[in-house]
Amino acid sequence: MKKLILTAFSLATAFAAHAQLQPAKQTPESSELWSPVPRVVTPGKPSTAVSGFTAPSDAIVLFDGKNLDAWVSGKDGKAAAPWTVGDGAMTVAPKSGDIQTKQTFGDYQLHIEWRTPAKVEGNSQGRGNSGIFMQGIYELQVLDSYNNPTYSNGQAGSIYKQTMPLVNATVGPGEWQTYDVVYTAPHFNKDGQMTIPPYITVIHNGVLVQNHTMIQGTTPYVGQPVIEPHGKGPIKLQDHNNTTSFRNIWIREL
Repeated sequence: MKKLILTAFSLATAFAAHAQLQPAKQTPESSELWSPVPRVVTPGKPSTAVSGFTAPSDAIVLFDGKNLDAWVSGKDGKAAAPWTVGDGAMTVAPKSGDIQTKQTFGDYQLHIEWRTPAKVEGNSQGRGNSGIFMQGIYELQVLDSYNNPTYSNGQAGSIYKQTMPLVNATVGPGEWQTYDVVYTAPHFNKDGQMTIPPYITVIHNGVLVQNHTMIQGTTPYVGQPVIEPHGKGPIKLQDHNNTTSFRNIWIREL
């Protein structure tokens, strides 16, 4: 009997076909995963009060605490980024809109630090919510997930509405947290079919939470992933009406 051999191509094609199948009517709850719940892991403490490592010599510094010159906003990506800058951090100006980098990227290593508000307001997805979008499309969730029940594939460290983190490595509200990301972009053929899916590895506060995870397609609030052919894209940060802050952002193209 012949053995069935699944290649990377056939797997990618299968996922692409699956992602395109959309039920006739869906709600946000239809793509929420509440069980299992990632176990809690307490990250190690930083050895100094200094913010992480400085950027490597070959890195592109996207935010050094001084200004938003590397960022834009608006649907056409031409307006100045309206978020506030102070004390070495940028902070979401609620209802001002998402911001994104002027520069676009393919494969990269990304370092970014974030902090949810020290004063806890709201619950579940309404608490310190933001997001970091790879190539402006695929969301790595930012959320205050410290003693804050929500759906597992929507908590901090998740690929939103797709893959829950391996563990919950979140620290308390008002504390700085770190994501170190290795991302490889998808490949498409001339007909727009995905031949190689995007993959992401995420280390949250020194703890592995996504291990070469395949991203299945877009990360919508309602509905299932969809395959959308694209080229290089920006790093996008989400305005979710919470005053979440970011600092020390740099990227290395691979």
